[in-house]
Amino acid sequence: MNRRKFIAAGAGAAGLLTTRPAVAEALRNARTERVHPVSAFKLSVSRWPYNQFTLDQLSQMARELGLDSVELLEPDEWAVPKRYGLTCAMGYATVPDPGTRLTQGFNRVSNHAWLIPAYTRAIPLAAAAGVPNLICFSGNRDGINDVEGRETCARGLAPLIPLAEKHGVTLCMELLNSRQDHPDYQCDHTVWGVALAKQINSARFKLLYDIYHMQIMEGDVIRTIRDNHQYIAHFHTGGVPGRHEIDGTQELNYRAIMLAIMETGFEGYVAQEFVPTRDPRTSLAEAVRLCRV
Repeated sequence: MNRRKFIAAGAGAAGLLTTRPAVAEALRNARTERVHPVSAFKLSVSRWPYNQFTLDQLSQMARELGLDSVELLEPDEWAVPKRYGLTCAMGYATVPDPGTRLTQGFNRVSNHAWLIPAYTRAIPLAAAAGVPNLICFSGNRDGINDVEGRETCARGLAPLIPLAEKHGVTLCMELLNSRQDHPDYQCDHTVWGVALAKQINSARFKLLYDIYHMQIMEGDVIRTIRDNHQYIAHFHTGGVPGRHEIDGTQELNYRAIMLAIMETGFEGYVAQEFVPTRDPRTSLAEAVRLCRV
């Protein structure tokens, strides 16, 4: 499923949880009538697969289902989840043409003229709004080889890293598949993204590991997460094939993947980013239960 068209228009786990200082507070200040089990990491939902709902409606539903965030929102939308006791775990920087956001990225020097100012504006706004992460993209290759593309991305991100470090906001480059949904996208393998993260060498630049996309490109999801978790700040879900529900109708064992993520000590956000084929609330509720480990 191509996101671009939507953009354009028991004891071991318990021991881990007790190390999180927010757990007791979260239980005391439960946001819903029914107290939901506390997860080892935080849970989010992406906005674009649920465009049949207003953002307020989706935020209310997310709150009722015990999620922590509604994400992939523009800066002028970040305040909406807050009204429901949620955050926006992954925000956009405002760019001139959102429809080319995924294809025109940091791997081309000519794009730096508008990308660097866009993120320079967005980083302090995100910090002030409590948005911990901003998504970014490599862009399409368009004939650029992988070494040149990585070097150009590092060059474009370099002036933003000190600002991100100052404000405590993490820039997350998303791994997308170029085989089916995003032809020619450059950051399409974990190895390439990790090499870029190592080159930038900052805790404020990491990867958004999209499980759906990386299953299509390279498989071996659990091993890849275990071996590279220090470079991953955020996860997206989606059933393969089709980017639909993450249940028994598709090929991935999401329960095992969630347990593997938990075992790395991950404390960030796992976001549901699948397009429901059934009642959206029911499908989202089922996914949340599956991912709450």
